[in-house]
Amino acid sequence: MYGFYFTGKEAVTPFNSFLNYPMSWKPERSRLKRPVYLSLAEQLEKDIAAGFLPPGTRLPPQRELADFLDINFTTVTRAYRLCELKGLIYAVTGSGTFVAPNAAKSVTISAGNLADSSIDLGFVSSFEQCNDMIGDAVASVMKKRRLSELLDYEYPTGMPHHKAAAVNWLENMGVHTDPDHLAIASGTLNAIALALFSLFEPGNRIAVDTYAFVNFIELAKMHHLQLVPITGDSEGMLADELEAQHRLKPIHGVFLSPSCCNPTTVMISERRKTALADVIGRCGMILIEDDIHAFLSAGIMDDYRGPLSRFLPEQSVYISGTSKSLCSGLRVAYLVYSDRFRDQILSALFNVNVKTSSLDAEVILSGKAGEITEKKRALAGEMNELFYEFFPEQKGIGHPLSFYRWLPIRDKRRGSEVEKDLMNAGIRVYHSDRFLSGPREEQCYLRVSLATVREKERLKEGLSVLAEHL
Repeated sequence: MYGFYFTGKEAVTPFNSFLNYPMSWKPERSRLKRPVYLSLAEQLEKDIAAGFLPPGTRLPPQRELADFLDINFTTVTRAYRLCELKGLIYAVTGSGTFVAPNAAKSVTISAGNLADSSIDLGFVSSFEQCNDMIGDAVASVMKKRRLSELLDYEYPTGMPHHKAAAVNWLENMGVHTDPDHLAIASGTLNAIALALFSLFEPGNRIAVDTYAFVNFIELAKMHHLQLVPITGDSEGMLADELEAQHRLKPIHGVFLSPSCCNPTTVMISERRKTALADVIGRCGMILIEDDIHAFLSAGIMDDYRGPLSRFLPEQSVYISGTSKSLCSGLRVAYLVYSDRFRDQILSALFNVNVKTSSLDAEVILSGKAGEITEKKRALAGEMNELFYEFFPEQKGIGHPLSFYRWLPIRDKRRGSEVEKDLMNAGIRVYHSDRFLSGPREEQCYLRVSLATVREKERLKEGLSVLAEHL
C-alpha cells in the first residue's frame, strides 16, 4: 500500500503514501494486535476517552483508513461496527461516521454531589414538599391486617386491585386498557429498560428527538442500541424526517414523550401525532411512549386527545409513571402492552424485577392522588410564572406547566465549561450538550429545573443568579 521504491542506497518518498495525508484520526499500526479489528476498536475507544477525538469529529472513511493502515477494508468495517454498537460513534448515510456527542462520558443526571450552599436548578425533582400529603397513607397501610400479603411474591405483574386502580387512572389520561394488558413496574426508568431489553436486539436503531431524555441515552448505550436523531419543531418530531431516515436505513423503534418532552418541554400536537402514527405504522416500527407528564395535559389542555399509542395499540408500549404526579420515592409505573408483546414483556418483568413492591402500589391508592396532582399542578404554574419574571421572552413556549424550562443561551462554549462556571456562581444547571443524541447544533440551551428547590424564595434567588450570569 505504501509503494516505496529504491534508487541505490536509500528509499525515496513513497509515491502512494498516506503518511502526510490529512486525517482526523491516525491510529498507530505498530499497536495493532490480532484480532486486528478488535485492537483497532480498542484504540478508537481509548482515543475518544482521552479526548483526542472530540464529539462530532468526522472519522476517516473506512477504505481510506484501511489504506493508511495497510489492512483489509472489512477489518475497519468490523472495528467501526463494534464501536457503533457501544454508542461511541454513529454513521450518517452520505455524510460519514462521527464521534457520538457523549461517547467519552456518562450523561446520567443525579441529585447528589452538590454543596449545601448551592442551588439545584439541574436535577428535576417532583415538588417533594408534597410528600407530607402521603404520609398518613403510609401509616394507614402499615396498620392494615393484610399487610403481609403486600410483602410476598404473589401477583408479580401487580395485585388485582392495584391493576384495576391503574386501569381507572389511565382512563383519565385517554388510555383504554384492561388488567390483562397491564403490568406494574418499579418506576418509569425500570419500565423503559424492560421494554428495551425485551423488544430490541443489540445494534437495533431507535429514533429519538435531537435532544433526548438522558437516562434513555444511557440505557441505549448499555444495551448497545443505536440512536437515530430526528429533527423536530414546536409541534414535535418531524414525521417526514423520520420516514426519510428509515428509508436510508431501517429504524426498528421510536421513543417519544408526547405530553412534555424532556428536556425541550415540547408538546406533540394532535396533528403531528397523527402524522407520526402513520409513519410508524407503515414502517412497522415499535413505539415506546413515555407519558409520565400526561397528568399535566389530560383534562387541562383543550387540544389534548390522548396518547400517540392510541393510534397504534398493536405496535406500542405505553408507560405512565407516578413519580412526577404523585411521589418520586414510591417507584410505581404502569406498563401497557399488546398481545403481540406480552410474552417478551412478562419474561423481562419476571427475570428483572421478580415483582414490583405491592406496598408502594398500595400507598398510591391512598385516596390522596387527586389532591396531590392538583397541588403539583398549582406549584408548577406558580414556579413557571416566577421563571417568566426573569425570562419573559420564554412565555408561551413549550408546556406551560412543565417542571423544567428549556432556556436558549448565546454562549457557544462546551457544555461542561458552562456548567462549571454556573456551579462556581452557586447554581447547578444542565447544558444541552448532555441531551444530544446526534451532532451539536448551533443553538445551545440550559435545562432549568423548577421543581427541586422547595422554597420559592430560594428558587427566586437561583433564577436571579442565572439571569445575571447569562
